[in-house]
Amino acid sequence: MAPLGVLLLSGEHDRAHYALVMATGAAALGREVVLFTTNAGCRLLLTPSPLLDDPREAHLAARGVATIATLLDAAADLGIRRIACEAGLKAEDLAAAPLAEGVEVAGVVTFLTAVGAGQVVTL
Repeated sequence: MAPLGVLLLSGEHDRAHYALVMATGAAALGREVVLFTTNAGCRLLLTPSPLLDDPREAHLAARGVATIATLLDAAADLGIRRIACEAGLKAEDLAAAPLAEGVEVAGVVTFLTAVGAGQVVTL
């Protein structure tokens, strides 16, 4: 199966949540997945992620839906390659911010090389 590249541009909770849903779902099916965050989307891979403080986290949990916190853990457990864009971190003044364990800092060429002829979805 061809790799799946998930490109997260947005720092909004709903888009970050669904980027993780797509990534973990594909990985659970045995597909190689690369999650690439850039600009405001880089906030997802900070430690701790400010998205964990969003009130929608409690809303999702109360309804039995996997939260960003749960999906971040699953992404690491499933071996999803997580890349924070170096330029995106700089653009958002996050270059010195701590990233989650296992997150790489690289550029779009690294992302596109990792995905190769696979599919890319953008959120």
